[in-house]
Amino acid sequence: MDMKLPITVLDRAVSVRDLRSRPLRELRVSVIDRCNFRCTYCMPKDSLHGKGVFLPLVKLLTDHEITDLVRAFVGMGVQKIRLTGGEPLVRPGFPELVARLAAIDGLNDIALTTNGVLLPRLAADLAAAGLRRITVSLDSLDHAVLSHMSGGKGKLEDVLAGIAAAEAVGFARMKINTVVQRGINDHTIIDLLAYFRGSGHSVRLIEYMDVGNSNHWQADQVVPSAEWVQRINAVWPIEPVGDGRASETARRYRYRDGQGEIGLISSISQPFCGGCTRARLTADGILYTCLFGTQGTNLLPLVRQPGATGALEERIRTIWEQRDDRYSEIRNEQAPRDSKVEMYRMGG
Repeated sequence: MDMKLPITVLDRAVSVRDLRSRPLRELRVSVIDRCNFRCTYCMPKDSLHGKGVFLPLVKLLTDHEITDLVRAFVGMGVQKIRLTGGEPLVRPGFPELVARLAAIDGLNDIALTTNGVLLPRLAADLAAAGLRRITVSLDSLDHAVLSHMSGGKGKLEDVLAGIAAAEAVGFARMKINTVVQRGINDHTIIDLLAYFRGSGHSVRLIEYMDVGNSNHWQADQVVPSAEWVQRINAVWPIEPVGDGRASETARRYRYRDGQGEIGLISSISQPFCGGCTRARLTADGILYTCLFGTQGTNLLPLVRQPGATGALEERIRTIWEQRDDRYSEIRNEQAPRDSKVEMYRMGG
């Protein structure tokens, strides 16, 4: 399943650009900061200390508020949204939220990033609600490695069951996100690629990133994407796929034997800030213009103010027009940031 939502105005004119002439085209919405996994690169359990660090459910944006915010972003040129978390499927009534968003005139695409374990329960409802694309996070097919990287919460059979459930209701071409850490799961990657070759799904190998402050990031655990090109090519010949989209986060390659594609996301070794067209919204209404951001803007007061649609759009416009983020390009030129927002709050 990879269909477009019916819209009235195709290829909307982009009306807002940042200081580096990057348009606002995509929005990532974290619908909840809670998760049923404790992944080492996102929400490591040793960083939580048993404290109640998550937002109370009453503090989350309501479905109505999220819909109003997304509608405002569409008015600024956003064409695609991705629903993230935390784990978005633990948000109560999540399919109903998707249905509301699917009804927004001008929104071309609704995607979801999930660990997959709740898809057997929800995949059919999500397809009916208007979800068009799914990305499943899966870091290894090795049971012990997956358990370690998920903080003891992830079971391989549960994730694979989720993928199968999504396939059964029409999601024939999914993305499989794999965060690669040297010495942790890099030795299992070829087996994972072999499993999904020919399946219609595309594995995306993601360089381990220094998002947030609690994931104990170390540069020597990054496996550069260029190394993967060599390692994969030695097993299955691959070639680059060029589509000309500067905003694409993954550099795409296809197997020369026709058995599908892979993607390489190289935020550390080959930054793609110059083409970034994504804004991020947290579950309590904070807008960030960079994944590595330290400060955001609270849009909640405006969205809760009756008749403030115009003011909300103008606020978004002003924020984007002042945007100058390029953290990954200058990472090595500045002192490390100690106040970056955690990935499970930002939404990845």
